[in-house]
Amino acid sequence: MKKILALSLIVAMPLISMAQRPELNKEQLLKDVEVLSSDALEGRLSGTKGNKMAQEYIQQRFKQIGLTPFGQDFKQHFRLESKRLVVEQATNLVGYIPGKSDKAIVVTAHYDHVGQRDGEIYNGADDNASGVGALLAAAAHFAKSKPEHTLIFVALDGEELGLQGAKAFLENPPIPLQNMLLNVNMDMLSINDKGELYASGAYHNPQLKPYLEQVKPQPQAKLLLGHDQPEQGHDDWTSQSDHYQFHKRNIPYVYFGVEDHPHYHKPTDGYVNVNTKFYPNAAALVIDFISLMDANLDKTAPHK
Repeated sequence: MKKILALSLIVAMPLISMAQRPELNKEQLLKDVEVLSSDALEGRLSGTKGNKMAQEYIQQRFKQIGLTPFGQDFKQHFRLESKRLVVEQATNLVGYIPGKSDKAIVVTAHYDHVGQRDGEIYNGADDNASGVGALLAAAAHFAKSKPEHTLIFVALDGEELGLQGAKAFLENPPIPLQNMLLNVNMDMLSINDKGELYASGAYHNPQLKPYLEQVKPQPQAKLLLGHDQPEQGHDDWTSQSDHYQFHKRNIPYVYFGVEDHPHYHKPTDGYVNVNTKFYPNAAALVIDFISLMDANLDKTAPHK
């Protein structure tokens, strides 16, 4: 996509209405990923203009969907420091849908990526515009189908620089940590040619396994369990995305993602390589799991 076109999409794109149908809106889902992974956002590195443009787009979508902020707006600022850079005002975006209970499911996906390297833009369509797109689709679904439990939706900054947005969120939480009964984290959902989406975390949280096994396959995507056992080495995903910050605090989690592919952390991770048949079905699998857990969360053991 040309930069001028991408900018016009962000500034003037008529967002597809969610009001007509509460089910997953494939067109809007794909448009969200296309915009967030456009050249105009220059890879969304924390602290950059492109990252701030992503923030503005996500906030616009939060408002359109009807999420409620915990304060005056959706922004949670924090200081980010890594070996690569210091960002005085990194930003998480936090909104929620109130339930009948003050107990909550926290749905997360990071919107930052690695920016530009050697003159090339790393667009991060799969990593992790796809997770943000699915988060927005889930929020839109539950805005029309009110949940039993409060659902908190968090678009996290600073994941690529050490899971720092998730850390900041949990160090300054909008509700007590003991009221967070589950984290559902999404990171890389859109590039897989075998129709396989993995749910990682049942090894550490076996009480969730029966519910993961109840998630029915979609026409173009099925759910597999794994990538969460210590002996798997690099194939153990326990510490490889934002859910790890929840896990360290004994909050049960499930991490949804695809296995590594040739575009991972490459300039080729662009919208053109998104599997547009698989990805909407993968997002639907996650929404189905959240629905199952919303109905059954009180049956699972609370974290200590």
